Amino acid sequence: MATLKDVAREAGVSPAAVSRHLNGRITFPQKTRERIDAAIERLAYHPNLTARRLSLGRTRVIGVVLPDIANPFFSEMVAEIERSGSAQGYDISIWSTRGDPRREEAAAGRLREAHVDGLIFASAGADPVALRRTLTGLDRVVLLDEDIPGTALPKVMVENMTGAAAAAEHLLTLGHREIAIIAGPAGSSTVSDRIAGFQTALLAAGLGPAPVHYADFQREAGRRAAEALLALPRRPTAIFACSDELAIGAIVAARAMQLEVPRDLSLVGFDDISYASVLGPALTTVRQPLAQMGQTAVDRLLSLLAGTSPPLLTRLKTSLVVRDTTAPPRRA
Repeated sequence: MATLKDVAREAGVSPAAVSRHLNGRITFPQKTRERIDAAIERLAYHPNLTARRLSLGRTRVIGVVLPDIANPFFSEMVAEIERSGSAQGYDISIWSTRGDPRREEAAAGRLREAHVDGLIFASAGADPVALRRTLTGLDRVVLLDEDIPGTALPKVMVENMTGAAAAAEHLLTLGHREIAIIAGPAGSSTVSDRIAGFQTALLAAGLGPAPVHYADFQREAGRRAAEALLALPRRPTAIFACSDELAIGAIVAARAMQLEVPRDLSLVGFDDISYASVLGPALTTVRQPLAQMGQTAVDRLLSLLAGTSPPLLTRLKTSLVVRDTTAPPRRA
């Protein structure tokens, strides 16, 4: 296997000159560059990336911290983060924290220990106070999807309140008045915004607040929450779920109780994950621009790494996608 010294000898230059040429630290005359490049090609030389990164003081790795990589919402965003990062010469390292504050702290430690150049951090939102302490002193971090109050870090979010309000207005237009909410974790700022947007729309229509059932962002949690709501003496005719996974869990619960969606129960989700449109019935949901969220997070982090100051808050637009899980209530 050829070494840097072999290339230098073949090109008639010093090893330091080859290293500087590869790292872009110096521009040699064209003939010198051509000799070095020709020697690299003849010898099939491959630079030691680890050594090269150490010499540059950068790893060329972006860390991505997620609550649950198995959740399609996060996996679809990560796919775009990987594409955008790769286009700029960065590898991606992923940590799935499962919502455990200790795992979130360990992930932040990877940046402190210089294993990555920066972090894109999507929190589960369960303990924002602990996470704020975890991120104290770190400045190469972009928050994605979930805000952490009290931090002065760039954030990439969506218009959660506007999206939830659109879901409420859709159900109200169909004639629903008995409506419930299956939310995510109670400590999540994203969940709080979606609930606030939905309840505000109900208030504007002259209705009282909808009952809220908090749960983890898991399909099984959505099933259990829907079972509890649908067992009430006055069961809702419609449910707004704060994620598509929760909504799918609610569909499972309705089927188990011999209720037909949307004849007996209308459902609206939030995310528009890839298979929301191929469910039976196809899910009415609030679309988040997942690819744009991932790309924007990478752009904001690269700005930080370049020493510039990106906007502290970026909110991307949502849109309501009406499919087959919503219809007028039977008793309207």
